[in-house]
Amino acid sequence: MHPPLNVAPRPAPQAPATHAGAPTFPSAGDAARLALALNRHCACRSLDLERLRRQLEAEPALLGLAAEITRSRPHLFSATAVFIPPATLQAMAELVAAIEAVVALPGFRAEALRRAPAIAQLDHGPLGVFMGFDFHLGDDGPQLIEINTNAGGALLNRALAHAQQACCAQIEPYLRPTADLDTLDAVWLRMFLHEWQRQRGGGRPARIAIVDEAPAQQYLHPEFLLFQHLFRSAGIEAVIADPAELDWRGGRLLHDGQAIDLVYNRLTDFYLESPALAPLRAAFEAGAVVLTPHPRAHALYADKRNLALLSDPERLAALAVPAAVIDRLAAGIPRTLEVTAERAEALWASRRGLFFKPATGFGSRATYRGDKLTQRVWQHIVAGGYVAQAIALPSERRVNIDGADSDLKLDVRAYAYAGQIQLVAARLYMGQTTNFRTPGGGFAPVFLTRDDKLVRHEPAVVA
Repeated sequence: MHPPLNVAPRPAPQAPATHAGAPTFPSAGDAARLALALNRHCACRSLDLERLRRQLEAEPALLGLAAEITRSRPHLFSATAVFIPPATLQAMAELVAAIEAVVALPGFRAEALRRAPAIAQLDHGPLGVFMGFDFHLGDDGPQLIEINTNAGGALLNRALAHAQQACCAQIEPYLRPTADLDTLDAVWLRMFLHEWQRQRGGGRPARIAIVDEAPAQQYLHPEFLLFQHLFRSAGIEAVIADPAELDWRGGRLLHDGQAIDLVYNRLTDFYLESPALAPLRAAFEAGAVVLTPHPRAHALYADKRNLALLSDPERLAALAVPAAVIDRLAAGIPRTLEVTAERAEALWASRRGLFFKPATGFGSRATYRGDKLTQRVWQHIVAGGYVAQAIALPSERRVNIDGADSDLKLDVRAYAYAGQIQLVAARLYMGQTTNFRTPGGGFAPVFLTRDDKLVRHEPAVVA
């Protein structure tokens, strides 16, 4: 019998006490408390809808996109920004680098790939574009909740960050994005070309397919249109395709009779197991197409059983991971365990401090807080395929909706490639997990505070 686990939830950050009247922001030297005060007390809206429209409709083919998003996806974008101190961004970057250092080790790769299907053993060279590292922010620093290999929203969040205005004079010094927004398109184009060159050695693709099931029905379909524009602006033809529209014939992957050189993979069938994906799978296995991200990347990063290893100092030490890297991982990844029959009794006893997730799941599907579990659901979890992660509570962002203030939960996503963070964005939501159904919620830009003189905040809500 295993003893109960010590998995008390990591606390969300506590807002500093304020006096009556307008809240006072912390003084120089305390960027962290300044970010917390802005998030908890400044409910004004910084989104300029006309700027956002111009960002989204950069070419004639995209005219009407902003209006369509407003009509069909009213909670895709929040009108409120999120603030973090530079130290939080640095901690996230250090954790991403630490994970990359471990993933590069032969021992880690052997263990991660041992439980993956055969297709994940293939290594054609590409690394995988748009890795997503999702964090909750707490008093213990940013806590990594999960890693995704086809993280969506990067182009949408670049447009959103570009469409902000200061809602009051006091906030203007802190509208500092986490990246050079004007160069991001070029950065992302180079990333795709680097993927191509890692497999092909030189040159560039002539035709790219952005592939997802029923793409026009996907919630992030507007981003597919932005990617199509990005590629075409670089002289690369691009199509948006359902995998059923692809054909494997004559040693080439075809769409509408034309060869596809690179596939930007937005599918959530991470190992290409569906019969409908047979042409894409055959082309990938033959090395006839550059696929990014790909099954190997999912096995090495996004399988949540990897978090059990990455959060276990003893197992990391056995892989000869340096002590400094182990300490960085321990500080930034909540303890995670694979759910097994042998651990069932101990995990049930500790369930109130745990969050249960499918090891190969995505999008918060079939996830459960331990304090909400029924015996029926618990038996399903114990049957296999789940991990248990110590709860790291999300922080909150105050928003103004129709003249009333409301506190929403937030998580932060770092988009990364080759171990380097490219952009950081947030998602605001209400409920157990992130969603795009919350009034006032959705994607939110992330800005960096900095040391500054003591200021008082007099919010002015901007419609």
